[in-house]
Amino acid sequence: MAPLTTLGVGGPARWIVEAASEAEIAEACAWARERGVALFVLGGGSNVLIADKGFDGLALHVALQSAELEGELLRAAAGVPWDDCIEQALGADCAGLECLAGIPGTVGGTPVQNVGAYGQEVASAIERVRAFDREAQEFVEFTNAECGFAYRRSRFNTVDRGRYVVTRVDYRLRRGGEPQLVYADLKAHFRDEKKMPSLVEVAAAVRQIRQSKGMLLVEGDPDCRSAGSFFKNPSVAPGVAERVRQIAADSGVAVRVFPAEGGLIKIPAAWLIEQAGFAKGYAQGAAGISSRHTLALVNRGEATAAEILALAEKITNAVEERFGIQLEMEPERVGF
Repeated sequence: MAPLTTLGVGGPARWIVEAASEAEIAEACAWARERGVALFVLGGGSNVLIADKGFDGLALHVALQSAELEGELLRAAAGVPWDDCIEQALGADCAGLECLAGIPGTVGGTPVQNVGAYGQEVASAIERVRAFDREAQEFVEFTNAECGFAYRRSRFNTVDRGRYVVTRVDYRLRRGGEPQLVYADLKAHFRDEKKMPSLVEVAAAVRQIRQSKGMLLVEGDPDCRSAGSFFKNPSVAPGVAERVRQIAADSGVAVRVFPAEGGLIKIPAAWLIEQAGFAKGYAQGAAGISSRHTLALVNRGEATAAEILALAEKITNAVEERFGIQLEMEPERVGF
C-alpha cells in the first residue's frame, strides 16, 4: 500500500477495492461485515502510517468523483482531490477555503480530522456530511453541529471512529467574501500591501509558504515524502503553559503560545520538538525530520513504518521528559 500514501511506507492489504459509487461502498462494507473482515477506509493516503506487515483486511479506496457549485454551496464527493475543490471555489470567487490550499488528500478526509491551516478550519465551511453507517448499513447525513468538530477532531475520529465512511461533503462558501487573514505568516506575507489581497492571491501565498516548509507535494522534493504534520499542537492547562514558559526562560529562549478552546493554552509542537533537541534535518536511519519543518517526519529513502514510528516515539519521549507534555501523533496508524 506504500504507493497509495504520501509517506511511501507500508505493506500490502489482504484485499483492496476501489469504490466509484455509493452502491459500491455499501457493497464493500457488506462484504467485509458478512465475513468478519476488518475494513480500512483509504482516501488520498496523506494522513496515514501503514505497518510494514500491511493490513490483514479490506482496504476500501474511496474514489467517488463529482463536485458541483450551486450558488454558494459546493457539493463534493469524497474522492475528489482537495485542491481541486479549492480551485473551484477560487474560480467562482467564493471565500471560505482559501487558507486550506495546498493540503494533500481528498474531500472525504477533511471532516474526519477537521482539516485546518493558516488560521482556517474546514469546520467553518462545512454545512453537511453524508456518510455510510457501517453499523446500521444505511446512508446518513450530519449537520455541522452533529459532526462534533473541535481542533483536529470530529465524531468521525473520536466517539464514532471507524463507524462511518464519508461519501460527500457540502461546503457553504461566501461569494465575493474577503479572505481570512489572521495567521502571522500570512499577515507578514502581505504586510506591504495597501489593499486587501484577493482570494487567489491568499491561496497562492499559502501554497508558497507551505512549499517553503516542505508541506506542499512537489515531485522530486525529498521533504514531501511525509504525512504532513506528524504531531498535533498540544492544548494544555494554564499552569502547564506557565511551567513551559519558565523552562524556556531558564534556557534563555521564549515561547509563543495561543489561546485554545475551553480556556486552554496551545503550544506549538514544533517549538517543543526543537527545544527537546531535534533540529530540522535530524535523521535516524532512513527516517528523519524535514529539513524545512520540524513537525514533518519524512521517508529519506527506503524507510520502514517501524523506523518512522521509532523516531516519532523518540521525539514524544524527549518532549515528555523535558516538558511533561505528551505529544499526540496525527496520522492514523493502520495494521499495528
